[in-house]
Amino acid sequence: MRYDFDKDAKRQKRRKLIFKILIWVVEVFAAIFLAYFIANVALEKATVLGNSMSTALEADDKILINKMAYLRSGPDRYDVIVFKQTGKEHSYYNIKRVIGLPGETVEIKDGYVYINGKILDEPMLVEPIHIAGLAEEPIVLDEDEYFVLGDNRNNSEDSRFANIGNVVKSDIIGKAWIRTNEFGFISKLNMSYDSKEDAETMTEDQTEESK
Repeated sequence: MRYDFDKDAKRQKRRKLIFKILIWVVEVFAAIFLAYFIANVALEKATVLGNSMSTALEADDKILINKMAYLRSGPDRYDVIVFKQTGKEHSYYNIKRVIGLPGETVEIKDGYVYINGKILDEPMLVEPIHIAGLAEEPIVLDEDEYFVLGDNRNNSEDSRFANIGNVVKSDIIGKAWIRTNEFGFISKLNMSYDSKEDAETMTEDQTEESK
């Protein structure tokens, strides 16, 4: 019996072609899924309302929100976060900077923020606070609460006021990541230190001192 080598070669070529087509289809679907995931799950576009975060962010700035940033842990001090509070009348996103962390005691005296009784040497370019609001008396944060302020301290509705108050972790949409209309990483905007790493080092030193 004579073996048909030509037929076998054609069969192998056909299998390779089908395999390549399947790989291509899988790659296309993976790319579509990844694009959808990034656009609808991992990242979100938003527009800044008002000037409460000036000069880091101005009204009508376009930003990208990293919605995956806090899946494993909560925000760090000085992170700029985006949150939407449940049970509140408004439905828009708020953008503020984290100042007080869970379990800490926050107070504002003589225009400055105190954490656990010690003045906070903030790395942002901000003015002394004229209105302490609720933080005129010490505020003890629960284990899922954050105290937030706008960088524009005297033109910001934030945790000092009852209509905002402390922000619970479940209300946090994500981290304000990139300003897109005038490109910049938001973590580096309005910082008086050379880098966020410098600010974080300073914060760790302050935390150790406050213990």
